[in-house]
Amino acid sequence: MSKAKILLQFDTDAHPSAFDSIVAIDGGVDNLLTYHGITPHNVTELVHGAIFTRSPDDLWRTAIFVGGSDVAAAEAVLEQIRHTFFGPLRVSVMLDPGGANTTAAAAVLAALRHVPPKGATATVLGGTGPVGQRCARLLAREGATVRVCSRSIGRAEAVCSGLKSRDVDAQVSAHSTRTPQETRAALEGSQIVIAAGAAGVELLDEATRRECTDLKVAIDLNAVPPAGIAGIEVVDRAAERDGLIYYGAIGVGNTKMRIHKNALQLLFEMNDRIMDAEELFELGRGV
Repeated sequence: MSKAKILLQFDTDAHPSAFDSIVAIDGGVDNLLTYHGITPHNVTELVHGAIFTRSPDDLWRTAIFVGGSDVAAAEAVLEQIRHTFFGPLRVSVMLDPGGANTTAAAAVLAALRHVPPKGATATVLGGTGPVGQRCARLLAREGATVRVCSRSIGRAEAVCSGLKSRDVDAQVSAHSTRTPQETRAALEGSQIVIAAGAAGVELLDEATRRECTDLKVAIDLNAVPPAGIAGIEVVDRAAERDGLIYYGAIGVGNTKMRIHKNALQLLFEMNDRIMDAEELFELGRGV
């Protein structure tokens, strides 16, 4: 009798994400074990439970999903998991806190369907949040010049510094967007704009958007009214209006969900796969 495929859901929040649990079940996991309040200090024993209960030949049937609303906390948990593995005693892991990795992958893939990244300029509004940071990271990795925007220039500069520490060749710059005038300046010459700010906050008004004549693609990842970019409908998927191509949160979300479910299935093909933003982005090229 073959052993069941078991997914351990490690969530850094007080309660495991119901969204992540449901997607895991719909993705074909046989058994889902959920844990909350996970930190680098308490995850080691749980990892030992995952890697010591089955033989190395059977560990491909066990996998770990790391989630939670705090990306930095989830990344620290993943780092501890990596340190806990040794030799053949390891299982595949997917990192997607708050859906940041899969959402960013889907958004960037949508943009690059219409604008080749090499030589392109992309502006990420709300660029210091979990999804915005990942969007900037993936766009820079693909060769675009990226403007990381925030109401706090200090936070934007910190994100750019982090991106440069990962990739010294990353073409990134920090921009303040406290006023429509600053937002207009941050968008000047950009072909791509992605709004990844907080739910229900308009980051780009219609008048400013119409002034940005170089824009080709506008993507809004906010599903809660009002839209993050005025003029975008939540269901837009490559919709053409006013000389622009628009994507709304649900239009991007369809690809995000396919990436998420396909990634869960891939976790159980081998026992040594680590899936972070870059791996999920590459997976998304084929979905």
